[in-house]
Amino acid sequence: MRIIPAIDIIDGKCVRLTQGDYNTKKVYNENPLEIAKAFEGAGIQYLHVVDLDGAKASSIVNYKTLEQLATKTNLKIDFGGGLKSDEDLKIAFESGANQITGGSIAVKKSDIFENWIQSYGSDKIILGADCKNEKIAVSGWLEESDLNVIPFISKYQFKGIDYVICTDISKDGMLEGPSFDLYKRILSEVPSIKLIASGGISKFDELPKLAEMGCEGVIIGKAIYENRISLKELENFILNTN
Repeated sequence: MRIIPAIDIIDGKCVRLTQGDYNTKKVYNENPLEIAKAFEGAGIQYLHVVDLDGAKASSIVNYKTLEQLATKTNLKIDFGGGLKSDEDLKIAFESGANQITGGSIAVKKSDIFENWIQSYGSDKIILGADCKNEKIAVSGWLEESDLNVIPFISKYQFKGIDYVICTDISKDGMLEGPSFDLYKRILSEVPSIKLIASGGISKFDELPKLAEMGCEGVIIGKAIYENRISLKELENFILNTN
């Protein structure tokens, strides 16, 4: 299972929100590159970057920060937040993204998103399946749709998606543990999907459990920033599982 720390960006700074609420913003570092280098120093190879300004603006905003992270580290970055057009996608890849995540666009403009899968391939495009009460949420989690998360993932697997990041919004930033039951059901109903668990990770012990369950990756945010999980523990986990 891949360990994927998260860097969420507002105004070029590394922040965390609670349950996606912009009013709960907490700045952890003015310089995301410092944090990314610390992750790389601990043997981590992957990074999940969310452009929270972009999610609100519905177009890419913090691509300069992405470019800096991509050129000054060797981390493989998946990038999301407000990618809504072919031009946004082009900017993200040109700025150094290894993969991009599409969430709202997969709901609101599925034809564009399906075209991305066909054009770039399933190893480059990740489906963002963010949900609350198992209903897909969009627009920086400000809107709830009437789509159920498992059929939504299933539909896109049929369209060629391999990777899915599933965030249970009710868990995100709460440090109370991830949605084990939901992930178990997704993996049993959509068995060959590469599921990346996200939201609620609170302690190291949850990681082996997610790995055992069959998650392909796990995104960890606040637990690292609040020192609930140390980089040393993550380094050891990576060494022991490789």
